[in-house]
Amino acid sequence: MRDLRIQTLAKQLIHHSVCLKEQEKILIEVIGEEGIPLAKELMRQSYLVKAMPFFNIVNPSLLKDMLDGLTQEQIKLYAKQDTQRMKDMDAYIGIRASSNPSEMAGIKNEKLKLYHEFYTVPVHFEERVKHTKWCILRYPNNSMAQMSRMNLEEFEDFYFNVCNLDYGKMSKAMDALVDLMNQTDRVHIIGPGTDLTFSIKGIPAAKYEGTFNIPDGEVASAPIKTSVNGYITYHTETSYNGCTFQNVYFEFENGKITKATSNHTEELNAILDTDEGARYIGEFAMGLNPYIEKPIGDTLFDEKIKGSFHFTPGDALEESDNGNRSSIHWDIVNIQTPEFGGGEIWFDNVLVRKDGKFVLENLLPLNPENLV
Repeated sequence: MRDLRIQTLAKQLIHHSVCLKEQEKILIEVIGEEGIPLAKELMRQSYLVKAMPFFNIVNPSLLKDMLDGLTQEQIKLYAKQDTQRMKDMDAYIGIRASSNPSEMAGIKNEKLKLYHEFYTVPVHFEERVKHTKWCILRYPNNSMAQMSRMNLEEFEDFYFNVCNLDYGKMSKAMDALVDLMNQTDRVHIIGPGTDLTFSIKGIPAAKYEGTFNIPDGEVASAPIKTSVNGYITYHTETSYNGCTFQNVYFEFENGKITKATSNHTEELNAILDTDEGARYIGEFAMGLNPYIEKPIGDTLFDEKIKGSFHFTPGDALEESDNGNRSSIHWDIVNIQTPEFGGGEIWFDNVLVRKDGKFVLENLLPLNPENLV
């Protein structure tokens, strides 16, 4: 059963997510050795379409050791080598399979800033994202199962249901929401500890249907950079650089986060001070995956929770670019289903979603019962 499900996932990644073609070059990158079974199947599927697969394995513990003593000269050289390899690729699939999601905890902020500015931005934001067909996903392991409070068998069942759903059906259902967001000016979001207003006028909306992430299921736009006012409380845990944050609270004035608190307020503000763009929002998106009902502590899953939205400090997406530039892109999730306190989303004074469910007739196909 497991091998068949891995094969199904690999086929979806190769044929749907990156649409790999004959003679194209693909980099299969594994962070943490536990993802190798999927990498092997991806390599096999790549050869079946007569493409050229390459691989890279990153050991998170060794990466941490390197970052501990990192210099600017060193990271620039490291990035130069990996940027050139990425330039040679037509496609990229990244498998995140670390056995310890907190491996990077304890690294000094100045070292992480060097890594993000001189490695993540040129290699991934500038080269991979803009010039390859790419997809990133996690791999089910004991670490993820533990985070989800499931045994491994239960988590694998959940994982493959989420990742192997019919993204074609979901994609068609998303079209009406994309059209509506493209016609919308003012957005008003209300919920426990949250009262936000902003404009998305002129910012293109985009649907995410298994092409950039697996699992997937969101429709995204971005606020006009200086239009955000009000406050938001994120009641979903979120992790960044190995640190887990709870009860993140932001206040906005003309787009900028002017106040930020959490259980780790000092660390939170250090991240937001990474660069000028880190205190502005680069993405507003609604989560739609019918199989994801609660947070598991992993952003790739949590940002797709049905009835949620995420409001992202940092770099804007290329598809919905509001001009904000940053070396961070931090998807923090707010869930509006009744179990999490409910909430409302209004577009131009019209109620669009209440307590996590769409209420407009043309958007009803996006409700969970219609997607499974």
